[in-house]
Amino acid sequence: MKRTTYAALLLVVGIGLVAATPRLGAAQRKAPPGGAYKKVSALVPLPDFLPGLGTLYADPATLPAGPFLAYDRHGNLVSSIYMIPLKDMDAQKAFAGLKTGQGERVDHVDVVYNAGHPGVAEPHYHIVLWYVSPAKAAALK
Repeated sequence: MKRTTYAALLLVVGIGLVAATPRLGAAQRKAPPGGAYKKVSALVPLPDFLPGLGTLYADPATLPAGPFLAYDRHGNLVSSIYMIPLKDMDAQKAFAGLKTGQGERVDHVDVVYNAGHPGVAEPHYHIVLWYVSPAKAAALK
């Protein structure tokens, strides 16, 4: 029951992000995004390309929430990912002003529970704003 409540809450948050957040610059559309963004694999022990997500970049100052910018093998922006720890949700912490891809139309949103991994070791949800179709997202292998 608790996970269902969290999933519903995160879906609402994801939809809100689509509608109301500031956008990243056009330079973010191609990897590497530049600025304060660093390749996640250079920050924590993760592979350069994560099957199902792509190559991730993040601004270390925005962690753990993100956004993590995900790119396909051709360097095209495919999604923005937010990693929201369960403890922050339980504390009713607000996550306002999270960025998304510049000018990118969100195709669909995934909300996925994760028990933890390098970089965000505690249990959290991934909120993935996909800028590509479900078929193209599934092809990120």
